[in-house]
Amino acid sequence: MTLFEDLFGVAPCPSHLRPEVDKLIDELLSIGKRDDFLSERPGAGFNSQCRHVRAIGIGRRLDEIGGLALMEFAYRRVKRKLGKNHAWHLEYAWKDVGHWNY
Repeated sequence: MTLFEDLFGVAPCPSHLRPEVDKLIDELLSIGKRDDFLSERPGAGFNSQCRHVRAIGIGRRLDEIGGLALMEFAYRRVKRKLGKNHAWHLEYAWKDVGHWNY
């Protein structure tokens, strides 16, 4: 199912929640482009661990909606659209969020 989901951009979640999921992933991409998911210092949207606060909130909501499968889907979308470095930063920003255990 992952290949199908990735090829056609179909998020692994209930169909009635897809508009919300698409909006959350778009916001995540926007954060990655604008601010990145990590910072060198806390403040201005980054917590004491220098992780983007809103990106963490998005990760929690994605986990509530579709668990690890949906978080992985969003991660792959970030990696495909923004590249490996942004994906690595997201991976660290989501450490201990929901079922994310990378």
